Amino acid sequence: MDKTIRFRIRIKNEIADVKVMIFHPMETGYRRDKNSKEIIPKHFIHTVNIAHNGKPIMQVHWSRSVSKNPYLNFRVPRASKGDELLIAWNDNMGQSGAGTATIP
Repeated sequence: MDKTIRFRIRIKNEIADVKVMIFHPMETGYRRDKNSKEIIPKHFIHTVNIAHNGKPIMQVHWSRSVSKNPYLNFRVPRASKGDELLIAWNDNMGQSGAGTATIP
């Protein structure tokens, strides 16, 4: 599993409550380095794709206004124990990450 994503999933009445944290610096491009005084280049996640058992269920578009280590909370209807969730992200510098979790 990718170490850039942490999941917490609870299921009740066939609805999975999913909490996800993605570890990423999410720089806006407006801050300056304290020592050199140079502007820190923007570096942010722009797309997050979420799939349930291989079927896309949601796509999120973010900008540089999202804080460091963004947190995402959503619900998945018709979920069952053992189902698989996949989360994949891409940022503006060409980096990406993905993680999977099984619904407990």
